Amino acid sequence: MKLSDFDFDLPEDLIATRPAVPRTASRFLVAQGQGGDLSLTDHHVHDIAQLLRPGDRLVLNDTKVIPARLTGQRFRDSAQGRVSSKIEVTLLDPLGETPGGWRALIKPLRKVKDGEEINFGDGFKARVTGRDDGAALLEFNTTGDEFDVALQKAGNMPLPPYIAAKRAADDQDNTDYQTVFAKHSGAVAAPTASLHFDQALLDRLTDMAVDFSHVTLHVGAGTFLPVKVDDVRDHKMHAEWGEVTAQAAAEIKATKEAGGRVIPVGTTALRLIESAARDTGEIAPFTDETDIFITPGFDFKVADGLMTNFHLPKSTLMMLVSALMGVDEMKRIYEHAIRDGYRFFSYGDSSLLLPKG
Repeated sequence: MKLSDFDFDLPEDLIATRPAVPRTASRFLVAQGQGGDLSLTDHHVHDIAQLLRPGDRLVLNDTKVIPARLTGQRFRDSAQGRVSSKIEVTLLDPLGETPGGWRALIKPLRKVKDGEEINFGDGFKARVTGRDDGAALLEFNTTGDEFDVALQKAGNMPLPPYIAAKRAADDQDNTDYQTVFAKHSGAVAAPTASLHFDQALLDRLTDMAVDFSHVTLHVGAGTFLPVKVDDVRDHKMHAEWGEVTAQAAAEIKATKEAGGRVIPVGTTALRLIESAARDTGEIAPFTDETDIFITPGFDFKVADGLMTNFHLPKSTLMMLVSALMGVDEMKRIYEHAIRDGYRFFSYGDSSLLLPKG
C-alpha cells in the first residue's frame, strides 16, 4: 500500500475552525454497504436516533483534554544581569515512572539547557531533565490535584495545528474542545467525533434503548504526526494509554452475542476496543498502551461500524476508515463530502460508516 492511495485534494475553505452550534447541528453523512451496494445519505447529527436501532451500543471515549499549551519564562544570569526569555511548551504525554514528569515540545528547545527551570507563574514551574527524540523531558514541581489546578489556570487548550495556524485558542475552546461526558484527564487532543453529542441527544438515544459503554484512551499529540514513508507498512504508530474496564468489555460482549451492533464513536474508541480483542479475537478487559495500526486488510473483531469526522489526506485515520469501508468506497464518500461542502477535521462535520448496511 502506498501513501498516495490515501491522498485527496481538499479545498482550504472546508477546514472548520469553529464547531457547529448547537453541537448536534453538524451535518452527518451516512454511508451504508460496500461496493455496488454503497449508499450515501445526508443528515444532521440530531438525526442519529432515526439511524440507530434498539440494542445497538455506542462506545464513547471519556478521556478529558487537559489545557496542554503553556507559556512560561526562563531566567538566566548574564553579563547584563538577570534576563528572561519566553518559552512555549506543549505537553505530549506523562512519564508514568516519574511523578510530575512529562514529555513536551518546547520552543525554542535549542536555547534551553538540561537542569533549567521554566516558570509559568504563581509558583508553577518545571525543570528540564533531558531530551527524547526531539522532545524535552520535564519534571513539574507539583503533582496530582495540585498539578491539575495549576495547569487549568496556566494552560490553554491544545488546538490541532491546522486550527492553531489560523487562530489562537480562546475561552470558547475550553467548552467546544471537550466532550460533555469527559471524565478522566490525560488527553492532549479531543476524541472529536464525540464533540457532536449533547446531553439531550444522549438521553434521547437512551430512551430508545440504544446502549452506551465508556472506555478511556488518552489521545496524544502523535495523532497529528504526518506519515513520512511511501510504503505505509513502514510507518510506526505512536503509543497511547487506554483502558477497557471489565464492565465495558462485558457490555460490549453481551451486545455482540445479542445481535446488536457495536459502533465506536471516534477512531480512538475503535482503536482501543480492537486492541482489547487482539489476543483472543474477543473483547476483553484491557489496561495498557496501544500502538495498533489499522490499515486495509485488518480483520475487525468488535466494531460493526464507526461514527467519525472527516480526516486529513494521507493520514493514519484515513487508512483506518479505508480498512473499515474499503479504499474505493472511502474515495466515493470523500468525493461526495467535498462536493457537498461538508466541513473537515476536528471541528468539522461527521459521518456514520456501516460497512454491512
